[in-house]
Amino acid sequence: MHPKNISIADYNYNLPESKIAQYPVEERDKSKLLISKNGIIEESIFENITEFLPEDSLMVFNNTKVIRARMQFRKDTGAKIEIFILEPLSPTMEIQNAFQVSGQCQWKCLVGNAKKWKEGELSLQLVYKGKEIELLAKKEEAIGNSFRINFRWTPRELSFSDILMASGSIPLPPYMKRQTNEDDIKRYQTIYAKYQGSVAAPTAGLHFTDKVMAQLTKKNISKSYISLHVGAGTFKPVSAEKIEDHEMHTEQLVVRKELVQQLLDYSSRPIIAVGTTTTRSLESLYWYGVKLLTNPLANFHISQWEPYSNTNKQAITTKAALNAILNKMEVEQVDEIHGDTQIIIAPGYSFKIIDILITNFHQPKSTLLLLVSALYGEEWRNSYAYALKHNFRFLSYGDSCIFYRK
Repeated sequence: MHPKNISIADYNYNLPESKIAQYPVEERDKSKLLISKNGIIEESIFENITEFLPEDSLMVFNNTKVIRARMQFRKDTGAKIEIFILEPLSPTMEIQNAFQVSGQCQWKCLVGNAKKWKEGELSLQLVYKGKEIELLAKKEEAIGNSFRINFRWTPRELSFSDILMASGSIPLPPYMKRQTNEDDIKRYQTIYAKYQGSVAAPTAGLHFTDKVMAQLTKKNISKSYISLHVGAGTFKPVSAEKIEDHEMHTEQLVVRKELVQQLLDYSSRPIIAVGTTTTRSLESLYWYGVKLLTNPLANFHISQWEPYSNTNKQAITTKAALNAILNKMEVEQVDEIHGDTQIIIAPGYSFKIIDILITNFHQPKSTLLLLVSALYGEEWRNSYAYALKHNFRFLSYGDSCIFYRK
């Protein structure tokens, strides 16, 4: 069956609210770990994860950093207005560069209580690193259910990153029915987070500690990094009956030359993806290589159904696709490439790069659950049933699991 014909109702399960973790465990690597391999289920603690991973493999992490995307303003009337930044529009659309902009910028944003903000600028007075700051926000035209917001601030030499640090708060997922606290600033961030750009954490990585990282090295598991900046669309439920009517969100990613070379070096050894964001990034990388083999000038954009549109392209080897990317980078003398992906990975998808997935437990009727099913098959249901029965904690601050590709 073509993935477009999948009924999302087939990927539902009963998730009681009591199973959704509202807070992280006290120590990152003390979360529970479920291991699912060839239909066999084991249970452990995350600090023991290396015991269940193959030696001489490559583990890839998403090193995106969660930004303080939620800002609270108040009108002269007293009405509260929340601005939630989504993606940059001007003077640059590249998310990693957008935080270095000074003085003024425009972003696509969600606006809470937008009806109370008809016109005019909102003002916020702040103090950051001993400096008094004035931040002004003006609502421009609507973009779907979002708006173009023009931000300007003084002192003008401050970067937008500085402004967010002074004015914003870490956005927790909507199913965490509580306010952000001081602990979340540290805990809703991986220990290896480096490049700003996400409005949601790549949560599979939240369990890793320096101790676990050292154990990976001891077992000769190499580490590499990719940056996919997670958008708010990751929480968008599938409301359509059939997957073909669901529009996937687009997310920006950055790939470094070192990773492409490592993937080639490990082409005959296991590749472990930490999280669904890393999985989508790595698989998108293959499809970009396929595009380059057809058109050396192709842009790095992978559309939702691209992997399913031409079965002849499925025969192109992973090595050939990755070499095409490496060659392009060498010809252009660049160490990293920027792109974006809208890829949907659902049952029927043929994985090209990853062999093992480390992830959390996902929401019912979500595209992330489709990805797990694509990798592990229908037996994901047994794993989830086991987790529910044995008091595993679900979603972003929940426990972890490993799925081995069928």
